[in-house]
Amino acid sequence: MSEETNRRGFLNKAMISAAGAGAALGLEERILLAALQDNSQTGEYKQDETDNFENQTLPCGKIGDLKITRVFLGGNLIGGWAHSRDLLYVSKLFKAYNTEAKIFETLQLAEQQGMNTILIDPVSQDAVEKYKRQRGGKIQTMVCMHPAENKTVVADEIKRLVDNGATTLYTHGAVTDQCVMKNDIDSLGRAIDLIKQQGLKAGIGSHSLQTTVASEKNRLDPDYYVKTFHFDRYWSATPKENRQPWCWYKGQSPTTTSITTTSFASTRKRRRHIWRQSRSPGWRSKSWRPGPFRLASDSLTPCAAARISS
Repeated sequence: MSEETNRRGFLNKAMISAAGAGAALGLEERILLAALQDNSQTGEYKQDETDNFENQTLPCGKIGDLKITRVFLGGNLIGGWAHSRDLLYVSKLFKAYNTEAKIFETLQLAEQQGMNTILIDPVSQDAVEKYKRQRGGKIQTMVCMHPAENKTVVADEIKRLVDNGATTLYTHGAVTDQCVMKNDIDSLGRAIDLIKQQGLKAGIGSHSLQTTVASEKNRLDPDYYVKTFHFDRYWSATPKENRQPWCWYKGQSPTTTSITTTSFASTRKRRRHIWRQSRSPGWRSKSWRPGPFRLASDSLTPCAAARISS
């Protein structure tokens, strides 16, 4: 019996038993019980009569001939990466919540509302491709890969991701930043070239604007950028006077937070200046600022987002 069936079965029996014993079910419990009984067999999202998701369309941006909706999904929560600071249990909670059936339901709902792309880590790629095979989905995948000095290893990873259905590939943000820290620009350029050789659009991901600057300076010529961009006005943020470049990656004291994750308030003008000079458009991920390009679900922040800057 599948994990999903066990979970649904347990909740179903527990709530029915509670009702049978005379326990008063609240509105939320009654809704949950009805949903469990309605979807217990397939876990498939069922439209309500008031839903109007069929044939929905959203504005799109284009990277060459690749058309991407201006609102698309982020895959961090599916993979278990939740930016929850001191709430240490949250990542495990999201991984437990996002069963295969729940992932399928999320992707189906997103497509019904017009989204056509999800940004994911390779660990989530199999689930998305299985959804497409079983549910007939057409959602595109923007998958991260890991640049490295070993060309054979990188080429093999790229080929595996392409063979598994990736629509476009970009370099993993943290790994890319560390390449720039080590001045290993060749590994980034090689990764971009290998992706393009497979016929896909190639992007560079990062948490630091220094990575974007290094890419432009060395003319790596990515087709797009994926860049974090958010406020730093949360309780656990290190005071600005204690911040140092790259210190998070260097394993320094947790009382000092890296400024490589670009905050909205302090770098907005600099980011705009750099991207206006860039030859490539870019998505902003983990953004707290509303706007036309948004990642629909990528963290616990109020508004996790991604945008094209072109």
